[in-house]
Amino acid sequence: MHELRLAGAKAAEIMADHLEGIAERPVWQPVPGDELAWLTGQDLPADGRPLDALLDDARAHVLPYPMGNGHPRFFGWVNSPPNPAGVVIESLTAAFNPSCAGGDHAGPHLERTVVRWLADLVGFPHPPGGGLLTSGASMATVICLATARQQAALADGWDAREEGLAGRPPMVLYVTEEGHSCLHKAAQLLGIGSRNVRTVPVDAAYRMDVAALRAMVADDLAAGLRPFCVAGSAGTVNSGAVDPLDEIADVAAEFGLWFHVDGAYGALGVLADGAAPHYAGMERADSLALDPHKWLGVPVGCGCALLRDPAAARAAFSLVPSYLVDDNAGDLGWFSEYGPEQTRPFRALKTWATMSYLGRSGIARLVNHTAWLARRLAELVEEADDFELLSPVTTSITAFRHAPGVAGEAAELDALNRAIPVAVQRRGNAFLTGTRLGGRDALRACFLHPDTTEDDLRVLLDEIRLAAKHL
Repeated sequence: MHELRLAGAKAAEIMADHLEGIAERPVWQPVPGDELAWLTGQDLPADGRPLDALLDDARAHVLPYPMGNGHPRFFGWVNSPPNPAGVVIESLTAAFNPSCAGGDHAGPHLERTVVRWLADLVGFPHPPGGGLLTSGASMATVICLATARQQAALADGWDAREEGLAGRPPMVLYVTEEGHSCLHKAAQLLGIGSRNVRTVPVDAAYRMDVAALRAMVADDLAAGLRPFCVAGSAGTVNSGAVDPLDEIADVAAEFGLWFHVDGAYGALGVLADGAAPHYAGMERADSLALDPHKWLGVPVGCGCALLRDPAAARAAFSLVPSYLVDDNAGDLGWFSEYGPEQTRPFRALKTWATMSYLGRSGIARLVNHTAWLARRLAELVEEADDFELLSPVTTSITAFRHAPGVAGEAAELDALNRAIPVAVQRRGNAFLTGTRLGGRDALRACFLHPDTTEDDLRVLLDEIRLAAKHL
């Protein structure tokens, strides 16, 4: 234990030094060849190495080459900086090292509280047992769609778990062209198949066209197919758009569809001042996926599936062999009965610590600040004559593109904006990523860092201009 105490103190110093100096270092830089060789070419040591030496190696060869998301000018994808409370508590999670499949110990009990907190934050109904923590929203989506699939089968008088899908009318899932890829992956994994995922058109603000949805469902029913689920978005990754959830809920009720909401990134946006009307209907969903490791800054590896009826997920997943029977489990059973994981890590501790550290008011401040940054960047874009705003700002994402006066045809503008993100990243002063939006190559900046300032927004635009000049 003496070695552990010394190494723990040293690890804390290394960790603090790394976080303290992030803003002064490049946002991102390529891993040079010699360091890449060290990272990828090591042999397993024949004998064990001391903790002190391992920390030295991590400080010298790992920490200098981050993804960049800890920096206040990292605007790529949807990746937050780590919350200090989550950073500090992670080592305790490892020291505790339980499996949170179930049982009477701190891990599962704390998870019940964290899931309830998350549901309460976003205004989602929370019956006892109505959710569980996952590795991320991708796994949460698998859980929610598998639950929807089983409920549809049971409603039709058969059991998808026992019989499989062969010989049954194809089940159909509805998502927009802006829907996250995890929905498509889940459909493929669950045997729905890509051909049975309908792409619903979007309106000018990139929100689901509900009239088109209704017509598509009716057509599929007339063709003898089995519509089973519609997935709306509470904040798309491309533009942050929030679908008309209340109207989608009406269509789901009309046709007896499971209503799932992908709130992985954007569900917490409901906390921003004036945002609640955009989210009307989210509370009507049968399931909601969200990621504490996005807007909240919980260290990566924590998603959440929220369920209006926890018994539905249990019907889709519960399988308790004799060696796992727990007569003290109570009415809710084990978490492992509500999803595919049996051995489950202690995700609740870092989530509890992060949410407790921020408090409800701190979470609201974070959401408001980052949403304001997105709106302010949109204003700066519209004020400039060499940028173009591509969509309304609803959450904390701004979608835009560089359109200098010297640019020519649409294809040239597409090529320019397609090349800009990598050029900006390599300069090291800011980091953003690109996408396709409305058939055009676009730039997108996502704001999640509490320390990002308006000056950082101006740096971003200047970096785009400078990078573009050399393309």
